[in-house]
Amino acid sequence: MSEDKPFFADCNCLAIRQAARHVTQFYDQLFAPAGLRATQFAILSRLREHGPMPINALAAMLVMDRTTLGRNVLPLQRDGLIEVTPSPPDRRRHELRLTAAGRERQRAAFRYWEEAQRRFNAAFGDDRSTALRGLLREVCESDFAEAE
Repeated sequence: MSEDKPFFADCNCLAIRQAARHVTQFYDQLFAPAGLRATQFAILSRLREHGPMPINALAAMLVMDRTTLGRNVLPLQRDGLIEVTPSPPDRRRHELRLTAAGRERQRAAFRYWEEAQRRFNAAFGDDRSTALRGLLREVCESDFAEAE
């Protein structure tokens, strides 16, 4: 560690978390007129794209802790945007399902997502934005965190 440079200046975790919070705040601001937060939009979008699924499957898809996902699901359920129903193959298991109101809210919020994407890409360039998403996907798919 250098005396003139704090050790956390090179911390990958801190830099990624700060950037994630910064970007999330920006998207949340743009989603506000639709009554959603960025995480809620992601949940609705995944359910719209992939159909009903167990909460564990959705948590894995979003790279999110099941408990955190559960906290994000509650207001969506309360507002009638998603429902929790027994799984057809095994009625003891439950799955999350998008309601008609949820599809409509996701569709209405999509234009705010497009605006956020446009503004982000304008600030950083289409090629750099694409490269960044690719690198971040690689991080999520890597096994660097596995014990040696």
